[in-house]
Amino acid sequence: MTTFALVGAGPGLGLATARRFGAAGHTVALLSRDREHLDDLVAALDGDGVTARGYPADVLDLGALTGALRAAAEDLGPVEVLQYSPVPRADFMKPVLETTAADLDDPLAFSVKAPVACVNAVLPGMRTLGRGTLLFVNGGSAVLPKGSVAGTSIAFAGESAYARMLHTALAPESIHVAQLIVPGAISSDAEHSTPGALAELLFGLHTDREGFRHYAEPMPDPQDGSS
Repeated sequence: MTTFALVGAGPGLGLATARRFGAAGHTVALLSRDREHLDDLVAALDGDGVTARGYPADVLDLGALTGALRAAAEDLGPVEVLQYSPVPRADFMKPVLETTAADLDDPLAFSVKAPVACVNAVLPGMRTLGRGTLLFVNGGSAVLPKGSVAGTSIAFAGESAYARMLHTALAPESIHVAQLIVPGAISSDAEHSTPGALAELLFGLHTDREGFRHYAEPMPDPQDGSS
């Protein structure tokens, strides 16, 4: 079996996506900061018959993050699918005119340096397998920057650029890179962005392997000339 590794495991989208990939036969590695939180998610997946294991790691601790992903591959099998979708901290979202250079340190580490570390940790295993998928989940400010959330807008733009470059560079190696933009709140009451619906979208990005940027609901992309 191969492993679905989720960075930023939570009880909403994270659990739903882990269930979807687990139902398809992948083992599941869950990464987040809180061990007790991870234990609850593993128990929920175990109840669904999904083989899962939790690995505590803070995405701002690149050594711990890399070590957790390598341990997951050793314990559960090579990582075929990596999803990077941790929720940004509230203090990343200051207005642009109140944002200092120091305020960008953690957002850039969170959304740029950590994804680079994750990819570098799993890429050797994907190359050995001869296939793989890298999934990046971002909010709407990744494509339409908002002055009210400057830190995430700037950092998401960097993450988007990195992921798009990976999409081009890794395609010849049968490693697919895709980004899912979720413009609205993820909620069980949402019209489009329920955890279950997004999990199906993400699984489809892995299986269909077409294109780079996808949207959970309609939103103009400034790069396509529609806005």
